[in-house]
Amino acid sequence: MIRVLVADDQAVVRAGLRMILESQDGIEVAGEAADGQQALRLIASLDPDVVLMDIRMPVLDGIEATRRLTDTRARARVLMLTTYGLDEHVYEALKAGAAGFLLKTESPQQLVDAVRVVAGGEALLAPEITRRLIARFVSSGRPNQPPPELEELTVREREVLALVARGRSNAEIAGALYISPGTVKTHVARILSKLGLRDRVQAVVFAYECGLVRPGQAADPGGEAT
Repeated sequence: MIRVLVADDQAVVRAGLRMILESQDGIEVAGEAADGQQALRLIASLDPDVVLMDIRMPVLDGIEATRRLTDTRARARVLMLTTYGLDEHVYEALKAGAAGFLLKTESPQQLVDAVRVVAGGEALLAPEITRRLIARFVSSGRPNQPPPELEELTVREREVLALVARGRSNAEIAGALYISPGTVKTHVARILSKLGLRDRVQAVVFAYECGLVRPGQAADPGGEAT
């Protein structure tokens, strides 16, 4: 059973999310929070698997709540929710340790799928959010300085990391590199371990920050590089 905590300052939104999730087999809503501070208290007492965390909340926003949760090394994984496709806080939310990012405009089935993906230990970035992340680096003009940790990766691991950063799934990476999905999963695990990263989302951020992937090379899952 996947236990979910819903954190959103709008009661009607929480009720809608609860209705969607509890209509699914294997998912239960363990609790609801109206702000980030309340969410942290409930996470400590309820120990959910996944937290649906709104970015913009009173008292303590979703980004700071996620950052504090990550610092405690709690096992709960955060799926950020926002109404704003152009939210300027996307990058900071990912840096704070969110395992996924989803727009509230997505369909109920996409929401359920996202919860299952994140609960399974994977990370999730909607294609539109990936584009926003890329745009952040296009506009920042920051210099790309490869960190020494990058030298720890093998050539194959760099190839896998580059494809992860382009939004490719394990199956798509396997097809591109002519290896099995299981081998891709092993490579990803080694990449995260060597770089000291928590999950796939942080790997995407790392790849762009260090210049392994340039924004003009990016592509949506299943698409061609631009």
